[in-house]
Amino acid sequence: MQLLQKNRCFEGEQRIYQFDSQLLKGSTKFGVYLPPAALEGKPCSTLFYLAGLTCTEETFAIKAHAQHMAAQLSLILITPDTSPRGGQVAVGDNWDLGQGAGFYINATEAPWSEHYQMESYLIDELYPLILKS
Repeated sequence: MQLLQKNRCFEGEQRIYQFDSQLLKGSTKFGVYLPPAALEGKPCSTLFYLAGLTCTEETFAIKAHAQHMAAQLSLILITPDTSPRGGQVAVGDNWDLGQGAGFYINATEAPWSEHYQMESYLIDELYPLILKS
């Protein structure tokens, strides 16, 4: 796991990480907001926010202004990307299918099934990664 970006935000930190996902068969990013309490080593609750259509790991952090409330509630925010990315990943003819529209499900049909394993990625890969970090 590689830290790509770290910015101060409401006395906490907004971070972007990247790692190689076995399930998505490629590099993927996710955002993390660490409230001040987390930076002090105090226990905090965690919320995984699953953004909607055409979003990325940054959309929620940029548009929702949720860090202010998360800082007050000592809440860690996790914001995964919505779908796999990269040149090898299938894309659709329409804006609402393909990269940016993963729907957090496991695809069963080609060409989507090779990379679009978003449900398994969240449950079996990202969640355990967050727990041990």
